[in-house]
Amino acid sequence: MSGDDEALLVRLAGSAAGLRPELIALRRDLHAHPELARTELRTTQVVADRLRRAGLSPRLLPGSGIVCDIGPGSTETGRLRVALRADLDALPLLETSGVAWASTHPGISHACGHDVHTTAVLGAGLVLADLAADGLLTTGVRLIFQPAEEVQPGGSLDVIAAGGLDGVSQVYAVHCDPKVDVGQVGTRIGPITSASDEVAVTVTSAGGHTSRPHLTGDVVFALGQVITQVPAVLGRRLDPRSGVNLTWGAVHSGTAHNAIPTTGTVRGTLRCLDVRAWERASQVFHAAVEQVVAPYDVEVEVRHHRGVPPVENDEHATAVLEAAARDVLGPGSVLLTEQSLGGEDFAWYLTRVPGALVRLGTRTPGGKTFDIHQGNLEVDERAIELAVLLLARTTLLAGAVPSTGTSHPSGRSNIPTG
Repeated sequence: MSGDDEALLVRLAGSAAGLRPELIALRRDLHAHPELARTELRTTQVVADRLRRAGLSPRLLPGSGIVCDIGPGSTETGRLRVALRADLDALPLLETSGVAWASTHPGISHACGHDVHTTAVLGAGLVLADLAADGLLTTGVRLIFQPAEEVQPGGSLDVIAAGGLDGVSQVYAVHCDPKVDVGQVGTRIGPITSASDEVAVTVTSAGGHTSRPHLTGDVVFALGQVITQVPAVLGRRLDPRSGVNLTWGAVHSGTAHNAIPTTGTVRGTLRCLDVRAWERASQVFHAAVEQVVAPYDVEVEVRHHRGVPPVENDEHATAVLEAAARDVLGPGSVLLTEQSLGGEDFAWYLTRVPGALVRLGTRTPGGKTFDIHQGNLEVDERAIELAVLLLARTTLLAGAVPSTGTSHPSGRSNIPTG
């Protein structure tokens, strides 16, 4: 590492440390005022106001969300911008953490750490803007504060439709991981999350008396076959290495013990670790349901709501993130993380441009292990400053060595059209 590079790292660390009190206060403010998907109006305003105070020109997206450019654009440098993405929305969950800055909106909470993501990208943007003011930022940067990550198919599609990726060559993001200690990050080349789709099966018949099941279609029995057999069919029709998982979450049919109902529905989630299998899963799922209920004289309606593909981390982008982490967090800071069955709409960006998502450690070393999407989630707020450093350093490294990778193994986009 050159002397100039070392001096730059010292400056990044000083800038991030100087922002620490403000960023913690801002994160607590966002945490206390969570907003659900596509209603993040206050959150958008808070972030936009701070960007304007830094002399930047944020562009408000339709409804909610922001994109904001920093530094030289592609026409000036011949390079495209490096994007940093944060998500703004909270979850419809009651907070039970008991912290002083807990949610003031009953039944809504930042139980996935999006308040941390937003604060980290904002902080990284402020640090990079400071460099740009002194002529030290040689690559263009785009900050993306997107709405609606927690709904499918996700607010990232809104950002893309509004031109949020135009002129972007790479995109990066952090995601809180309360199972990893603060000061460490988890990375992985290739799929790091799962495809996640909503599915529902409704069966109908004329109904009848339970003493005469042979005279009508037995809706409850047919539903039972769907529940038990369809997951097994998927496991035999799709490559088992793709990690296909169909789990039912709700089943409803009937009100009386001695009457065969006229209708019944089962709903669940279809997840898949591999994008190629995900592309086939809908066809296989529909066929399996129809074949399973065929003997039972019922009508069937199958609904498959495509959610998000897996987040597939680009090899080059992952290497950039890992190098940045070692520079600002230390040589032992990078862990190989497992692939999660959770869905994340950051995946849609990676169908357009290369990039990577990293898991940000938020657990206090030796402290309690929490989980996301739980009302008692707490994070070690030291992770905010570290995420600012990580994202700022990643941007500088990514801009210095533009990616030559490809974002999608099939070489085409899965973004829905029409």
